[in-house]
Order: sequence, then structure tokens, then C-alpha cells
Amino acid sequence: MQTLSPHSFHIPVMGLAFSIDSPIKVACYGISSTMSIIEDNLIETMRKHYYRENNEEYIPITTKEPDYRARRISDYLNLVQRIVSSKIEKLKNSAIEAGSELSKYFEMLPDDSILKEKYLNLLSSEDEQEQEQLLSSLKKNIVPGAIEVNVMTKVDKDNTDSEGLPIENGSDALISLKAYAESELDNSAIIFSAGMNPRLYNYLENFSEFDASGWGEFKKRVIIKVSDYRSALIQGKYLAKKGIWVSEFRIESGLNCGGHVFATQGLLLGPILKEFNENREELSESLFSLYSAALEQKDKPGFLSPHPIRITVQGGIGTFEEDALLREHYGMDGTGWGTPFLLCPEATTVDDQTMEILLASGEKDVIRSKSSPLGVGFNYLKETTGEIERLKRIENKVPGSPCTEKFLVSNTEFTKTPICTASRKYQKKKIAQLSDLNLSEAEYNRQMDEVLSKECLCVGLSNSASLKYQAPFLKKQHAVTICPGPNIVNFNKKVSLKEMTDHIYGRTTLLATKDRPHFFMKELQLYLDFFKEQLEEVTTPDKRKIREWNNFLKNLKNGIAYYHSLVKEKVVSNENNFRKTLKLAEVEIHRMQEQIQRCSLQLT
Repeated sequence: MQTLSPHSFHIPVMGLAFSIDSPIKVACYGISSTMSIIEDNLIETMRKHYYRENNEEYIPITTKEPDYRARRISDYLNLVQRIVSSKIEKLKNSAIEAGSELSKYFEMLPDDSILKEKYLNLLSSEDEQEQEQLLSSLKKNIVPGAIEVNVMTKVDKDNTDSEGLPIENGSDALISLKAYAESELDNSAIIFSAGMNPRLYNYLENFSEFDASGWGEFKKRVIIKVSDYRSALIQGKYLAKKGIWVSEFRIESGLNCGGHVFATQGLLLGPILKEFNENREELSESLFSLYSAALEQKDKPGFLSPHPIRITVQGGIGTFEEDALLREHYGMDGTGWGTPFLLCPEATTVDDQTMEILLASGEKDVIRSKSSPLGVGFNYLKETTGEIERLKRIENKVPGSPCTEKFLVSNTEFTKTPICTASRKYQKKKIAQLSDLNLSEAEYNRQMDEVLSKECLCVGLSNSASLKYQAPFLKKQHAVTICPGPNIVNFNKKVSLKEMTDHIYGRTTLLATKDRPHFFMKELQLYLDFFKEQLEEVTTPDKRKIREWNNFLKNLKNGIAYYHSLVKEKVVSNENNFRKTLKLAEVEIHRMQEQIQRCSLQLT
């Protein structure tokens, strides 16, 4: 059964390792968090670590055992559930004392929380009977944060058996879904990110764990991460037709986020949120009609009204004022705070060396790169051991990585079986091909840079946990890659969980910079930079490309006009900086329009 977190924020998935055990760390304080469950070798390492820490016998699940991957994932999730449940019971059986874990639970709550108010009344009360009643009520209302798992829908390689034959329902994403469905998690959700995967969504129908047991009651919920309203409507309808209810749409800024970036066609976050806010009822009703028809067709009990749908948002949020704007002006049900939590060891897992690089990072150190083998943008911190190792291999004339995990294999340019573009095998073949193409020096260098920029993310995004817990799972591979959002440069010290929640709720500030742009304006700047790159990369555009460019700029201009209206309504803080950024953006857009116009004239 779903229990709502007493907090207004959640911690999103970060890489593979950085939030792999976040629920173990924060769920007992009522904070919801998300972990990736795609990398089973990392998960097996975490099983070993936490079985021993929890004083339970660790029995390895080896790759030679049947269905080993699903079993590893399910068992780790069950272990996480046991640990969190145990911590909650300890809280309920403990006393409220200065500095105690029980006091910490209530002190971190938002100031408008009814539980927080009761807690403060308990501290100020001198009546023993009243104290007992308040304490009893407080303990009854202690709930854990949700244990959420993330499946990146694009990471869905087909797997084969010992004879090389495809395993039925044995792809990476499908196995992860099956493992989650069969786990014992009961206050949880699965999050699908990176777009729609019909095969994965169709597979959901096989699991009754996602059925509603009553109005608004689900043992396991479905959450979809989306970039705009249209995406939510399409994916929500697809699942509703199968009798599957989406309990939450998690909006993520296209560029102002960590990890992979999925840019929209110039649609900015502010107008996207406005559209969601204005169409919440339409979204709910349109999904409910399809959902009800599907339940009837399946002879399952129906409901008189739509289940609740939470709308939340994440990506680049950095201040209490921005968080309040999202919840109060746009009616968001919650917010996601990711990147700043990388500096909070009580919530995330970052090895010591990478932590030092994060703490010292500046504007030029966090870039949108082409490092991902998936072929989409990737937020990337420079000077990590992952980058150093990749550059060293290039210098030694053996570019590319050993491909041990194979989660991102997708390229069949040179082979029948897909391989990874970050692998040594692919890069050797691609470099040989480029050498035979008689390209201009400029074009040769551009394509070579793109090939050599690819980095092994399966290992790089996993190693931080193995280093932190001194439990390597890959021989001679210790490099770390980390993918913070641009917001990381505004924070420069390690903080406690209490300090981080105090910052989110406006009780203190952890910002290291006074001139930090509003996160709406930062996203706008990122989109302008992104579009400039698109113009530079296409030297001979056709009419179709010019139409796409004009549509992109049209969306940006509409977004800027909308942001001007926010300033007039005095909805946003720091109005002068807002206006200044918008005017500079308009100048940039005008220049780019002139450039596109020149390209268009060349085609006539």
C-alpha cells in the first residue's frame, strides 16, 4: 500500500553507483530516493557488502546459476526492504533525545508539516500526559520514504543462452522489471526514463503487482519520467490501454539535469509546467477512460473515479525560492533534488577522490559531452579518473575500453552482433575506416574527436561504490566517471543530511556563489548553447533541417515571452537578472535567425 513521504522532495537516480544504496541511507527519515537496478554485477557487490553489514549470511548468486540476474536484483531489493524496515522499527522504539535519530527524523521535516508542529509542541510541553499522547501520535505517524527503482528504457540489450539463442523476455530492461515485480518491496515505485519502450511496456501486463488493490492503492506504482506534456499523454495512454495506471509523471528539464540529457525542440521548462498545470484534469480523465475500458475488457474490478496522479519536477533546482515557485505557482506535488546530494555522504555514495574533484569543480569543468555510447548528450565532470584513463589509452595508441558489462552495446556498423562505441573493438575499426575516407582535415578531426570521446559508462558509473566500500568487482578497472548537472558548481562543501534538508526548506543556504542564475534562466542559456552547436555541426543544411531550426527558435522565443510575463507578474525573484538574461537571449536568437536566413537563401 502506498504511504506518502512526509517530505516535499525526492532524491532522483544518479548514475549507477551514486544512489545505489540511497534508500538504505535516507528512507528511514521519510525521504524517498531512487536507485538504478540495471547493473547486476554492481548489485551483487552491494548484496555482499550489506549482507555482512546487516549480520546476515551472504550466499553469492553466480553467473552460472539460472536466472541469476533477476535473482540478484530481487534479493538486493528484499535486503534493502529488510534494512529499512528494521531502521523504522528502531526509530519507533527509541526515545526523543537531543541528537537522537528519532529527533533527527522530525527536525528535518518541512516547517509546515503537521508532524513537525506536534514534535515542537512535545518539546515545549511540560504536561506528562500531553507529552505521552504527542509522542505516541508521532511514533504512529513515522513512515519510511519510498524505495524507488529506475530502469532506463533505452538500455535493453537482448541476451542469449549458452547456445547463443535469444532468451525469451530476457533483455536487460525486461529482466530488471521482472526482478522488481517479484521483489518484496511494498512502498515503492518503478521509474521508466529515456522514452517509451513498447516491448517493456507490453511486458508490464504480465505482473499483477502493478494492479490497484483499491482506489489509489498500489503495492507497486509506475512512474514515468517525461520531458513535456505530449510525452506524458502518449505514454500514459499507451499504458492505460493495457489497464496500467501511471501514478506519477516526473518532469525533467531537458538540459539542466545530471546524467544523460534529452533536449526538447526548444521547449523550456516554465511553459511545460504551465501546460501540465492547466491540463491536469484533462490528463487524468483521458487516461481514466482508456484505463476503465481496459479493466472491463480484462474482467478486473473498475473504479468510479481516476486514481490520483502526482506531477513532480526535477533538474537544476538549487534554492528554496525555486522549489516554492514550482510547488506553489505551478502546483507541483513534489520536486527532485539530485546533483547537490552528491556532496552529502549520508545520502549518496561517492568515492573520496571523485568527491574532491566535485568539490573543486567550476563552470568549465562540467560540460555537456558526447561521452555516452548511446549517442545522446551526457553531462560530464572533467578530470575524473575515467577521463584520465581514456586519454591515456589514446596517448598509448590503444583507444577504447574493454567491454565487460555490455549494457550499452548497440552499434552494428562493423559486426552482426551489436558492440559498444566506447569499446576497443569498435574504435579500432572506426578509426581505420576514417583513415580510408579521404576526408578534409577539419572533418577528419571532428569525426575522430567524436569517436575518441566515447567512454565506458557501465564501469565508470559503477566504480564509485566499489571504491568507497573497497569491494572491486572488475579486475584492473577502477576508473570513475560522474555525471552531475551544471548546478554542482554552486555548491562546494560536503554537507550532512540535516544541512541539505535545511537548505531545501529555506532554513539555511549552502550556495557557494552569489551570482547563481535562476534555474529557468540557466536552462535557457543551456538551450542557446545547445542550438549554437547544432548550427555549427551542420554545414550544408537542407530545407527540412532549416524548418527544424526555425521551429526550435520559435519555441525558444515563445518561452522567453512567457518568462517576461512571469517578471511582470512578480512571480520570480531577482527580476533584474531575469530581464537581463532574457534580453541577451533575444539578441542571440536574432543573430541565429539571421544565420539560418542566409542558409535558406543559399538553397533558393
